Amino acid sequence: MFPADNAWNRDISGLAVRPESSTWVASVGASNLHPDFGSNPSYGIPFVVVAANQPPVAINFTAYGGESDPGPYPIPLNAPIEAGSDAHVLAVQQGACKLYEMYGAAPTANGWNAASGAVFDLNSNALRPKYWTSADAAGLAVLAGLARYDEVKSGRISHALRFTVPSSQRAFIAPATHFAGSINAALPPMGARFRLKANFDVTGYTGDAKVILNALKQYGMLVADNGSGWFVSGATDPRWNDTDLDQLKRVPASAFEVVDTGPLQT
Repeated sequence: MFPADNAWNRDISGLAVRPESSTWVASVGASNLHPDFGSNPSYGIPFVVVAANQPPVAINFTAYGGESDPGPYPIPLNAPIEAGSDAHVLAVQQGACKLYEMYGAAPTANGWNAASGAVFDLNSNALRPKYWTSADAAGLAVLAGLARYDEVKSGRISHALRFTVPSSQRAFIAPATHFAGSINAALPPMGARFRLKANFDVTGYTGDAKVILNALKQYGMLVADNGSGWFVSGATDPRWNDTDLDQLKRVPASAFEVVDTGPLQT
């Protein structure tokens, strides 16, 4: 997803640690890593792949229309909606190779209501306009940061993941384009990239959990929204083995550090 040199696909295993790393890690809390997805459809963020000829429908923006890409979007009215208040709807269109995402979405008689929406060209590295949100608080593509069942089963995730922090500062680091926090330098900004430390021993982990941990060492995870601390995102899929994923809950906050991927923007 996205070109090979896109920020999501960047190998950050050799990058320097930011001076603020220990402060930002501590601000997320002392709890362990938590997979915010599994076999239960109440968890995770679903997505749908639609055909190139999927009919587009009207989108009515209810909150952040000024920072949203206008419709219509080729999203069927029966597309899966994320459980819970965020109500994300994600659709990838074949042929066009475009990603359509909505936040706070609900179907209407002939289209969708959505708090915000964003369209991403998966062949491009173009970012959202500066200070624009997306379907995610950071202005990022949601689907790009999900652990997806099929890729995990292939034995390798080759991109960064998405995670949430309880509070963030009023700043962002590219590829994020939007902030959703307070003026507090002790908190991480949107787009901050956390990496599992190279010396964290993963030999005792197996299966899907080990694949995810190896990805967190090589590609890390990006602060994408405010929410529960250390909750890492994945796609909704009934095939997940929850016992396997529960191994991630043994990884402590102290196992992470923040790497330097660019300057703060305010």
